[in-house]
Amino acid sequence: MSTPGTTAIPAIRLSALLRRPVLDSKGNQIGTLADAIVRLQEGDYPRLAGLVVAVGSNRFFAPMEKLAGIEPGSIRLRTAKLDLRPFTRREGEVLLKEDVLGHRLIDTDHTVMVKAYDIELHDTSTGWSVTGLDVHKPRWFGIDRRHDTHPFQDWNRFLPLIGHEASSKARSLSARFGQLKPAEIADLIEGSSEKEQDELLARVHTDPELEADVFEELDEDRQSRILKDRTDQEVADVLSRMRADDAADAVMDLPQERRTGILALLPGPQHTKVMALLGYHDATAGGLMGTDYTALPATATIAEALESIRTATTEQPEALTTIYSLHPDGTLAGVIGLVQALQADPAALLGDAADPEPVSATAGDDIIDVTTTMADYNMLTLPVLDGQGRILGVITVDDALEAAIPSDWTHREPNRHTARNSQTAPGN
Repeated sequence: MSTPGTTAIPAIRLSALLRRPVLDSKGNQIGTLADAIVRLQEGDYPRLAGLVVAVGSNRFFAPMEKLAGIEPGSIRLRTAKLDLRPFTRREGEVLLKEDVLGHRLIDTDHTVMVKAYDIELHDTSTGWSVTGLDVHKPRWFGIDRRHDTHPFQDWNRFLPLIGHEASSKARSLSARFGQLKPAEIADLIEGSSEKEQDELLARVHTDPELEADVFEELDEDRQSRILKDRTDQEVADVLSRMRADDAADAVMDLPQERRTGILALLPGPQHTKVMALLGYHDATAGGLMGTDYTALPATATIAEALESIRTATTEQPEALTTIYSLHPDGTLAGVIGLVQALQADPAALLGDAADPEPVSATAGDDIIDVTTTMADYNMLTLPVLDGQGRILGVITVDDALEAAIPSDWTHREPNRHTARNSQTAPGN
């Protein structure tokens, strides 16, 4: 966007423009640059929509069609006049200095929060666009804070968090945010400020199933602090989509005076499961187990058992790695792993293919005994039986691991070596 006869500036730092002179068409200074306005575009770079010019203590809007050129030391307009109405941000507009610079963003390559120390603007054939971010702390050299040695990172690798409330819809619908795993989002929430947490929660709230998955991954203290600020109905809506064992844990972390009202709002099946689990101490097998599992009569075929697994779309996947066979009176008869079932003759009877001597626990067994048993027998699930030998629930290996490792494990330094996160995360 350079005037004829001048050399185009292909890219420039926002820091080189802020508080610099804004000149009119005759070269006279009419103010200084206070901010730059963009609109976020999913899958594309934000296009510069206008400038905010400071004239004394007032701020005015200069649309892009009045821009003649941008240089590191100044901005030139095509006109000698400004719209003297006070600047008011419109819906969907994001201010680069106010909303992005100095704020934290999500680095989607590494699933960490980073701070934007500078912003790169690029002059393209269709206008100025935001193309990069500097997310490294500047180093001190003499009296200047220099960024010159820091390469800019691609803007589309990051998700901005803090911005104008009316632009939150564009941010919340980002496909990149939907690619984050619930555990990763929970980690981000746990490491965020209150304002950042509010925006992250607003994003997951648009997807009730994702919201429930994220709440399952939050540590108990953060989960209870968030839920206490919600109404009973809002809490019940989240708990109704969570695994019954996680929902029961969440209920116990709520103030006692709220539990009865929230439990009463749970859907019937979830209410029954949660109430049953609340009867067990959390340091026992009963307190650790979940209520999702697959059990069929011993007379069912392997094909019928696999079909039962295939259609169990609402149950915890970790609990579906094992199939249990039952005697006619409903007591546990045998167990077979999912892989073994897939390799067996589909026409074979479940009772014939299953191991007739399954390892099990009782509801009162200590957690240490449970985790030791699962480790000794290399078990992915451990059935918990009542006094008559009927299945009360199943402990999955992920829950056993969580019970076995130190309680502060979620506060460890992250080690994210995944296919998506193969590079070294920048400092923040």
